[in-house]
Amino acid sequence: MIAPWTPAGGTDASPGGVRIPFPTVDEVSRHCLSDDEPESVHIEVHLPGRLDPARLRAAFRRALLTHSRVLVREVPGRRHRRSFAWELTGEPDSDPVGLAGRGPDALAAARARALSACPPLTLSPPLRLEVVETDGATGAPERTAAGEASRTGTVLLLTMHHTALDAPSGLRLLATTAEQYGGVDPVPVAGRVRPGRPGPAPSGTGRAVRTRPVRVAPDSRPEPVRARAVGNGMLQTDLPVPRRVTRDGGHSPWTVNDQLLVATSLMVARWNVSQGRPAGSVRITMPVDDRPRGTEMPMGNGTRLVEVAMTPEDPHDTDLLLGERPDPAAVARLLRTTARRTHALKSAQGAPLGAGASLLTAPLLPVGIRGVLTRGARRVAAPWMSTALVTNIGRVPYTLDFGDAGRATAVWFSAPARMPRGLSVAAASTGGRLHVTLRWSRALLDDAAGADLVGLFAASLSTTSLTSAGANAPGAGPGAATGEVDATAADAEATPAREHAPGPGGPYHRDTRHPDPTPGGARSAQDHHKRPS
Repeated sequence: MIAPWTPAGGTDASPGGVRIPFPTVDEVSRHCLSDDEPESVHIEVHLPGRLDPARLRAAFRRALLTHSRVLVREVPGRRHRRSFAWELTGEPDSDPVGLAGRGPDALAAARARALSACPPLTLSPPLRLEVVETDGATGAPERTAAGEASRTGTVLLLTMHHTALDAPSGLRLLATTAEQYGGVDPVPVAGRVRPGRPGPAPSGTGRAVRTRPVRVAPDSRPEPVRARAVGNGMLQTDLPVPRRVTRDGGHSPWTVNDQLLVATSLMVARWNVSQGRPAGSVRITMPVDDRPRGTEMPMGNGTRLVEVAMTPEDPHDTDLLLGERPDPAAVARLLRTTARRTHALKSAQGAPLGAGASLLTAPLLPVGIRGVLTRGARRVAAPWMSTALVTNIGRVPYTLDFGDAGRATAVWFSAPARMPRGLSVAAASTGGRLHVTLRWSRALLDDAAGADLVGLFAASLSTTSLTSAGANAPGAGPGAATGEVDATAADAEATPAREHAPGPGGPYHRDTRHPDPTPGGARSAQDHHKRPS
């Protein structure tokens, strides 16, 4: 239940009434909204201790006022107007903080709401923050920064409407909330580094741009049953950050982000082959975020989307990658090829969604007509849409220290998974662990198929951890403990591994298959292991 808004301290950083035209990304999202597949982004921050509700409300309010661009609502209007617009309200229209109860069922229900119920765009801010108290006696315990199990804990679950905000904006908002709650000054956050690239830029997409990418093969349900399914399913898994050394022990040219892309492509190819489909050409959409991450970070949808072709340069490598055990040399070649392509794409400049989207959203026609054209263009381009979305925040750059409630022990988030793509992979690393969320459209996959994909992803990611003894050497598997490296989203360049305390949970067990019994399929892989259905 959402309590009434309670006034708290803070200074209004921006007067209400200011209007901002929708950027291209926001308008395209607004045109393509669907009740069947809500355009929501969810972020979970796991804490080992308890939070004081009144202090949290006050801290979150001050964070909202600090980042006043979050306090927006859509300006109502007619279909013949020339543009959508946000109105800066300066104050929240209602209290966005709610207490979701206690226990694992409360967390599962909050996750289900995050996948099925978007915050409305007509109220400021277009987000909600739910506080879930966990109990180590009835569910998976939270862990302290030292890796010790805690009998009690708290999960902050932030749900945002993706038409207005993205995951990096939400994480920045939670970081400011932690600073306000703990009473500490903001910690300087290092900006992203784009090393110079010698010589001409290599192709960012390769040969696959001239061929249609493969789709993720649907599950075995009858097509009419799948067509009637609505909403998204989701599973979360806790994995070690993959090693980044070459087979001869040298320094690798690829990043953890590149390893996530390769693991996703192998997962899709192996899944399709298991369903009797050809492997085909996999293309992955990857967000690139060049914004600063300090308190001056521009809020909203600030990433640009690029597509990476995951096709090996040598066609013979396809069979080597899809063998019972992927050939380590073929995996290394694909990693190097992917690194060259992502480096070129990250260094290049361009429109957030390309020139076509910019043309469709130009204020030359009324928004009603532009909406019809945008949805039509989306249907026509559907066969050419990428196979999957991979979004990687990387090593969380904020301490997320909530004072007596402790520091964050895990950060999870998920991105929309609308059809025809139907699959998204989201990753963030905290405390030396990689927290990965797979989210899928129920019109494509059921819960058992989603669990199979999680197992395939964990196995595929382990093949990218190439050591001097090869991909299947001891310590390179899904359960291996590794040091953490900087895997910052879409710009993670090589940094030395660092020792951290282990994070909560453990690796996903591929052989454990349990359909998700929770509403909306919002249960973590760890919960599946702890509490089989």
